[in-house]
Amino acid sequence: MSLRSLDSHCRRVLLALAALVAACAVASSASSNTVAECFSENNERRIAGCSELIENPNLDAGTRSLAYAMRALALSLQGALTQALPDYDRAIELDPASSMALNNRAWVLYKLDRLSEGMSDVERSLDLSPASPHAHDTRAHINQALGERTAALRDYERAMRYGGEHLVRLYQCGLEAQGIYRGPIDGLYTRDVRRALEICVASTKCDPLPADEECRAATS
Repeated sequence: MSLRSLDSHCRRVLLALAALVAACAVASSASSNTVAECFSENNERRIAGCSELIENPNLDAGTRSLAYAMRALALSLQGALTQALPDYDRAIELDPASSMALNNRAWVLYKLDRLSEGMSDVERSLDLSPASPHAHDTRAHINQALGERTAALRDYERAMRYGGEHLVRLYQCGLEAQGIYRGPIDGLYTRDVRRALEICVASTKCDPLPADEECRAATS
């Protein structure tokens, strides 16, 4: 799976994270501009804004954890996976119940082929948020990499169950890009989609997630 797939995966958490901006703003000495920069779509601005928040001595632990997690996300999207890990470590130390940080660290560990560590993180994430489509997708990828086809397929199906039509369309588009699905990109989980997934999970090189730009129009 390419780094562009990492981008596609991580961008899916941004909407959920944006809902937490208000939590950052309550820190009395954190300017709204700094908070906005930490949640910017631009990775360089995000790193700078989150770094400024992290250096603020008046932040509560939860907000500081979120700033570390957002900076780690920006670093991972830039391909700096090993640099992202210490930030995720710190985010989780500050907030051990952050299912988002645990899942995102699991994804980075998966990308670094540290599968057993990634599995441990994503299992903890799912204990905290059992209905998270993102965490089920992460575990599916790890199971696929481990050659656990049945478990991988089961987790992809759970990801679609919890993620709804949008995630089904993403998989449809990704499977189409792999050349193993030729049906409509309509968000419906059909037997054709299942067959394509069964083919995909049989290979450690097949990724049902598309490159982000390939499905932007189809899944919007």
